[in-house]
Amino acid sequence: MVFKRLLGSLGVGGPSVDTVLDPGAVEPGGVLAGQVHLRGGEADFAVEHITLELVARVEAEHDDGESEGAVAFHRHVVGGGFRLAEHEGRSVPFSFALPWETPITELYGQGLGIVLGVRTELGVTGARDKGDLDPLAVRPLPVQEAILEAFGQLGFGFKSADLELGRVDGTGQRLPFYQEIELTPAPRYADRVNEVELTFLAGPAGLEVVLEADKRGGLLSEGRDALARFTVDHHDVKRIDWNARVGEWIDRLVDRYAPHPFPGPYGDHAHSHGHGHGDGDGHRSGSGVGTAVAVGAAGLAVGVVGGMVAAEVVDEVGDFFEGDDEDEAEDGGDEG
Repeated sequence: MVFKRLLGSLGVGGPSVDTVLDPGAVEPGGVLAGQVHLRGGEADFAVEHITLELVARVEAEHDDGESEGAVAFHRHVVGGGFRLAEHEGRSVPFSFALPWETPITELYGQGLGIVLGVRTELGVTGARDKGDLDPLAVRPLPVQEAILEAFGQLGFGFKSADLELGRVDGTGQRLPFYQEIELTPAPRYADRVNEVELTFLAGPAGLEVVLEADKRGGLLSEGRDALARFTVDHHDVKRIDWNARVGEWIDRLVDRYAPHPFPGPYGDHAHSHGHGHGDGDGHRSGSGVGTAVAVGAAGLAVGVVGGMVAAEVVDEVGDFFEGDDEDEAEDGGDEG
C-alpha cells in the first residue's frame, strides 16, 4: 500500500511523489531498495533533494503517564539537483543500508504490531514537503530468529511487542529508542516469573541480548526484576545449540541474586557470558503497551489474540503518521 498526496506546500498543481519499495521484508543492517516515482506538476520545478526518512511509532513515559509519537531515526538523500519539467515522469532508484538496530516488525511473516514507515521528503524550489509514506517490513536477523525460536521451543510465548523511547544502560545502543518483546513464561518458570522482556541491540559484529524477568514474590519476599545481558556473534547462529544456550540464560536470570560483570559488546561468546546488574534497576527509560500475540503450534509462530492484525498495522502507518509532522519528535539520524 502506498500513501500519496500532492505537495501541500506548493498547493494544487505541484509535483507528486510515489515511493515504491522492493517487495519483501528487509533484515536489520540489510539493504532497503526501491524507486521514487515523480510526476511533474503544472509548471517546471527544480528538485533540490529527495530524502527518505525512516520513522517509527514510539511510546514515551512521562510523569503524568504515557504517550506515543513519531520518531525519525534515519535519513538518506537518494537524489536531487535536477529540473522536473511540466507533467514529466521520472523514476529515481535507491538503495541504502538500514541501521542495525532497526526494530523487527514481523516473525515468520506475521506482524508484531510494530509500526515503521519510510517517508519521502521532496525539496522543490526552496520548499519541502513530506508527501509520501510507505510501511516498512523488517524480518529478524538469522541469530535473532534462532534465539526467538529457542524461546518458543522452550515453551515461552509472545505477549506483546513495542518500541520505547529511552536507553538500555551499559550497552552500545545507538538509536533513541529500543524494542521490547514481552514473553509469557514457560511452564517450568511460571511459579517464579510473571513475564520475560527481551531486547535485541544488533551491530555489524554481533548482537547484545538484554533479558529482564518480572520475578514473583514469595511468602516472605516481594517480587522484583532481574536483569541479564549476553553477547553473540552473527556467525554463532549455526554452531550453537540455541535451546540449551537460551535455557542457560533463563536459568541464570531467574536464579540471580547478585550482580555479575558485563563485558563490552561481543566480548565473550563462550558459556561465561557477561551480565548486567542483578536487580535491573534503571536499565531502561520509557515503557509502553504493544499488540498482544500468542504462541503458535511451532516455536514462536504468532497469531493475534487481541489488537491489530498485520493488515491493520499497514493501514495504521498512514493513519498514524499523517499530519504528525508538527509534533514529530525527530532525532538527528544519519544522513547519507
